[in-house]
Amino acid sequence: MSSPVKISFESFVKIDRRKKEAIYMQIVYQFINAVKSKLLEDDDQLPGSRKIAEELQVHRKTIIAALEELQEQGWVKTLPNVGTFVKNPEISPDQASKMKVFQHPPEEAPFYFRKEFILDSPLEESLTTLYFTEGTPDYRVINTEELVRFYSAVLRRKKQASTLLHTSDGQLFFRDQLSYYLNLTRGFHLSRNFLLPVTGLEQVHSILSRLLINSGNVVLVEEFSYFLPNMIFNQAGAQMKTVPVDAHGMDIDYIKTHFKPSEIRFVYLNTKCQYPTTVSLSEKRKTQLLELAEAYNFIVIENDTDFEFSLVKNKKESLFSKNGGNRVIYIGTFGRFLNPGFQMNFLIAPKNLLQEATKYLNIFGKPDVMMEKALGELIHQGDIHRYQRKSKKVITERKELFAHLLQTYFKDQIEFTIPDSGLAFWIRFQGFVSLNRLQDKTKEKGVLIPSVCLYQNRKIIALRLGFAHLNPQEMEAAVKLLAESYTEVID
Repeated sequence: MSSPVKISFESFVKIDRRKKEAIYMQIVYQFINAVKSKLLEDDDQLPGSRKIAEELQVHRKTIIAALEELQEQGWVKTLPNVGTFVKNPEISPDQASKMKVFQHPPEEAPFYFRKEFILDSPLEESLTTLYFTEGTPDYRVINTEELVRFYSAVLRRKKQASTLLHTSDGQLFFRDQLSYYLNLTRGFHLSRNFLLPVTGLEQVHSILSRLLINSGNVVLVEEFSYFLPNMIFNQAGAQMKTVPVDAHGMDIDYIKTHFKPSEIRFVYLNTKCQYPTTVSLSEKRKTQLLELAEAYNFIVIENDTDFEFSLVKNKKESLFSKNGGNRVIYIGTFGRFLNPGFQMNFLIAPKNLLQEATKYLNIFGKPDVMMEKALGELIHQGDIHRYQRKSKKVITERKELFAHLLQTYFKDQIEFTIPDSGLAFWIRFQGFVSLNRLQDKTKEKGVLIPSVCLYQNRKIIALRLGFAHLNPQEMEAAVKLLAESYTEVID
């Protein structure tokens, strides 16, 4: 016998009070369908009648009547003082036994397969009501139903949809619109031929690793830096080397003194919002890096995925803008403030490199042509600018509130600078605290701090905490509990 099923009754029982059919019988019929479709399986234990009644918002007597009817028909079996269990009367005990034997594969595979420990993810699933992230937007701000109408409109154009699905020209409309949008918002002078939309950042980095890395190539990244590209580049055989970061960004002089010409394959960095410290690369160092790339013959991969979350009115030029893409491959994101299903990543690079990169989309997955068309319409009709303004207003307000709450609850126990870009604060503790103990204590109080947000070594004790996914009430509750946990840990 198993423990009570975790599946929600509400997911397979839909009560229609307009029907003449009794509610308890509606529950009975839908329960039977759930067993027949194997949503519920033999010997699954059901929750108590009171809990089912609360979930379905019906009187407990209605649930008891439904269970009695199901027992009479043989679909459940009740054991006194034990519980009520699912039984399928349409299969014999022999069949039930065989189905159980072959229901699941073994937990341990009886054959060899390759394991890649460098691909282990540090990300954790949040089971708490409140949680911090490393910096993500609040997808509740932009109504997803508004976005769905763009996709629905494309699907309704049957003739056009059929054409798009069977031609490589399906991408052209979106690429034209995206290049127009980037030229308008980022000051580029770009045609669609130098732009490749790619659905996920994992795909972007995997494609670049296939194109650029041979085993043993030296790849430079900022100190700490992003988990995802580091993992992918490392798995591709690169020698990953870190470069120190200070208040002016990556230390370019360090590269000059510790590496030789032609020794470096590429340098990967975020110039506007270094991960995790949120500092930006100074204009002087941008110039130094581009000059060194020419002198030392290496590529620069510029991650500018935080551009849409920059609140600086006069945005500084990207490395790509300064260099014209001669030594720089640019990674960007379109619509990061939208629901994840409506976001798109892209590469800007020399045309022949993108032609080769396109081949890998056959392996890593091509973007949804219909979604691209919908995103193109989003730009073409101007709605993207409205969503962008709404997102920025919310981010500005929440950033100010987060800074205020940190000052209020922590006072001089922490140090931080309000970031110009991105959706996270880099918070340094003035005294010693075990971040692992702090993480455990906050979890006890119902607030998750993912391990990926913790930074502790001999030199630094810091947290990278995202703020934008929390509304004002959630934010205050989370910061208050964090401060309480901190006080309890250091006492």
